Order: sequence, then C-alpha cells, then structure tokens
Amino acid sequence: MAELKVGSKAPAFTVKTDAGENLKLSSLKGTKVVLYFYPKADTPGCTREACGFRDEMPRIEATNTVVLGISPDPVARVAKFKEKYSLPFTLLADEDHAVAGQYGVWVEKKNYGKTYMGVERTTFVIAPDGKVAAIFRKVKVDGHTEQVLAALAQVS
Repeated sequence: MAELKVGSKAPAFTVKTDAGENLKLSSLKGTKVVLYFYPKADTPGCTREACGFRDEMPRIEATNTVVLGISPDPVARVAKFKEKYSLPFTLLADEDHAVAGQYGVWVEKKNYGKTYMGVERTTFVIAPDGKVAAIFRKVKVDGHTEQVLAALAQVS
C-alpha cells in the first residue's frame, strides 16, 4: 500500500473500542480526529503518551477534536489501561493490526538484536473532511501533545 501523506484520504476502518463496541472512522466525519498508534498498553512510554493527551483534553476538546488511541492490544487490556489512568478518550483494540497496516505503522522493529513486527508510535491528525492533515512518525513522547495542539490549530 502507498505510504500515507498529508492530504491523503484517511483509510476507513471499523474496530472495537475499549467498551467492546464497533467504532467506524466515518462516524466522526465533520470532526477533527487525533488518531495515535501506540505499541502496547500500560508500558512506560505509552502510559506517558496517553497521560499527556489526558492532561491536555480541555485544550484538545476546545478545538472540536476527538482523540483515539489505538494499539494491537485486546479489548480487555485497553479497557483496563483506560480505567487505570482515567483516560477521558476512546481506546481502540486493533488486535489483528489491520488498521496499523492500512496506516503504514505495522513495521519491522529491532530491540536487543531481536527483529519482530510491531507498531511504530505514530500520530495522525485527520481533518473534518476525512483527509490527513498532519503526520507525526516515530513519535518522541515528551512534547508530543504540544506538537499535536499546534497542528490542530492549523486545521479548519
């Protein structure tokens, strides 16, 4: 699949939420969406990233934006993660990593000499018209929420 670029139509998907319900990206048309892919619930970096979004939700919501966190974890794990850290946004369970594949973030990774497939920490800002407005690849957690807020300010 071609790599997603700013201006591309965001790939459509339907995936289970932390509540076990289906969420269709198309149901959010007309709203800005922050879709952030994270590797694994309740790990240090992913927790800092989620809490960063949580702590800035008043500023994010003021821009008419919905935040969706998505990982390959099962529904029960994302539900527990959401509850543990009082996350005020929806987490999505992309267990078969189909959505990560569509967005080009299911990649080969290396850690301690071991090669495996996993999610590359990436955030997409999707405009109300369903097009990708900003992409943050290989996200460094510190300062990321500020980058996203700056991007949201540019999206009408």
